[in-house]
Amino acid sequence: MNDWQRKSPLDWETCVNKMVKVAAIEKHEYEGWVLTVDPVSASIVLATFLENEKVSISVVLGHAVQEVEILKEGDDEMKQRLSCIFAPEETKAYSPEELEKRKNNLKTWLETNHIPVTEQGESGRTLCVAGVLTIDPPYGPEECSSSNEIILSRVQGLIQGYLEKQE
Repeated sequence: MNDWQRKSPLDWETCVNKMVKVAAIEKHEYEGWVLTVDPVSASIVLATFLENEKVSISVVLGHAVQEVEILKEGDDEMKQRLSCIFAPEETKAYSPEELEKRKNNLKTWLETNHIPVTEQGESGRTLCVAGVLTIDPPYGPEECSSSNEIILSRVQGLIQGYLEKQE
């Protein structure tokens, strides 16, 4: 076990959202922004931004890491870019105001069609249909969840039809 692997997750966390240079075995060097460090294997996940808004992801396996040098601190904008790398496309496209509008429009439409709907959670971001189905942002058919497959299928179909009419 090398020095890097002996560190605690709290030590590794200090590298997250920072530009680092990783020296690995066989004189390999890797540079990039640390997305995360796997707490089991101590592997480092690095992101490098290429032209055309493309992102390259590299994983440096924990046993190969010899030294990690922090080159640059990440500002708030960089932290936001890094946090969005693995986010689904739909969630990137909507501002909080747009999500609120989509939620309210869907809720109104469901109520107009006599489907009982309430808001759930501390911030009221989740819609709950008839107490058995939830709809999370951005409020499309894919964000529906329920243990009742029949209700799930029917509500997803309704929402799909509603969204197609909106476009």
